[in-house]
Amino acid sequence: EIRPVLRTSIALAVLATIAQAVIVGLAAGWALDLSTTEGLLLGSIVAATDSAAIFSVLRDSSLEKRLARILEGESGLSDPVAVILVLGFIRFVQEPDYTLLDMLGLAASELAIGVVVGLAVGRLSVLAFQSTRLGAPGLYPVGSIAFAALGFGIADVLHGSGFMSVYLVGLALGSAPIPAKRTINEFHDGLAWISQIAMFMTLGLLVRPSEFGDVIGQSLLVTGVLMFVARPLAVYVFTLGSGLNIRESTLVGWAGLRGAVPIVLATFPVIEGVDEGGVFFNIVFFVVLASTLVQGVTLDPLAKALGVTGTEPAVPRPLHEVGTIRSLGAEVLDYPVGETDAIAGVRVNQLELPREALVSVIVRDDEALLPRGSTEVQGGDHLHILVREPARAGVEQLFERWRSGPMGEPELMPRAGSGRSPIFTVKPWADAMGDPGRPENVDGFAVLRVLRTRREQAGALVLLDDGRLAVTGAGVVALGGPRQLFRYCRDRIQRAEGAEAKAWWQEVAGVVSQSAVR
Repeated sequence: EIRPVLRTSIALAVLATIAQAVIVGLAAGWALDLSTTEGLLLGSIVAATDSAAIFSVLRDSSLEKRLARILEGESGLSDPVAVILVLGFIRFVQEPDYTLLDMLGLAASELAIGVVVGLAVGRLSVLAFQSTRLGAPGLYPVGSIAFAALGFGIADVLHGSGFMSVYLVGLALGSAPIPAKRTINEFHDGLAWISQIAMFMTLGLLVRPSEFGDVIGQSLLVTGVLMFVARPLAVYVFTLGSGLNIRESTLVGWAGLRGAVPIVLATFPVIEGVDEGGVFFNIVFFVVLASTLVQGVTLDPLAKALGVTGTEPAVPRPLHEVGTIRSLGAEVLDYPVGETDAIAGVRVNQLELPREALVSVIVRDDEALLPRGSTEVQGGDHLHILVREPARAGVEQLFERWRSGPMGEPELMPRAGSGRSPIFTVKPWADAMGDPGRPENVDGFAVLRVLRTRREQAGALVLLDDGRLAVTGAGVVALGGPRQLFRYCRDRIQRAEGAEAKAWWQEVAGVVSQSAVR
């Protein structure tokens, strides 16, 4: 998805980041009475947008997908550029003989090595994931971390950008069809949040509130230059020819969120012993705070005001995510089918699930099968069952019968010794009989088995303890023997309104006809 906007993302990540560092650096040097190199060092620290902050805002945004992809690409690619700028200007501050040519050479070599290593390790990681089946889903995130560490380590040993390498490894894994991708994504999403919390805690530990009064005015000036001058100007200039109109460029210019990345970069001068390192940390505190409270909160309303929103979320969350399903009052249950289980050899439409549950996926021999009603369950299968929370207890009780039986169609005959055919009756459904979708007694007779459950509305086909069959739903109940109900179903098929109703009566007719012809 990022390929169509990759050129724009690279322009923003490289050229716009450098431009922001220069503009903010010159303003900071004037406002804080810093040397030019110290000002440019501060500008480099706050120049990069933050991936985690961008994704956090986009998750609940309706921003156009093209703009969202541009911001995602820029936020990931700008981090290595900012790291190189910060390291370069630290050397400028500490080494008088260090030149701009040295810095350009460092940037070119680190980025080139990082790109080559990242592409190579990324390709290797994809091949490894696609050709290997690990014993547990939880091992796949561990494998992704291992390949990320490998990419960073090789690039670092070769004096390249480990951050660029890691980004490309992640991009390769995220773009390829690999096993357990959802598990990997959820794991790294949680890891990103933990990292952000740690970084903000670090910021809180290292800032000095007692010194805020000395820098608050200058810090707000630097923040204002970054948010209202440097970022918009850089975006307008370096998106020319990209196809973005003025409204889209305005939105991208406002979406330069800062988060954990400036906090990490602010530790570099402190570690290297730069004299103004503590001051930089205090300024970064105000920049990150203002970006989070102002830009993060107003981004989506501004997008709507500019008319650059779409009908779908910028980062859609699929319904099959476990967290989303639970928040909607449902659950996914996994039933492993044993070789001796009663449901081995039984069709899916004979599993007697309530209408609030269905078999969504069958995993067989490491392959996912989309089940039909006629699909036969086999020993060794894993049934993934989507169930509404109120019906979960009933489904778990049904699991016991799936293991030990009885399963399959019972003999649909009148009770032995009755001496006469059952009387066919159609009558209104009484509230005293309970839920027509899960009846426990009908017309004073206990329900022995629920043979079929209607899904689009409350209704069921059940076997009563007097040997009769009953079809419930739509405010009525029909009771009788198999032949009588078969004729009733044929009539209802002719009068059915809608495909779902017709399919229901055809299913019931198919069940009762098996006994009617015996």
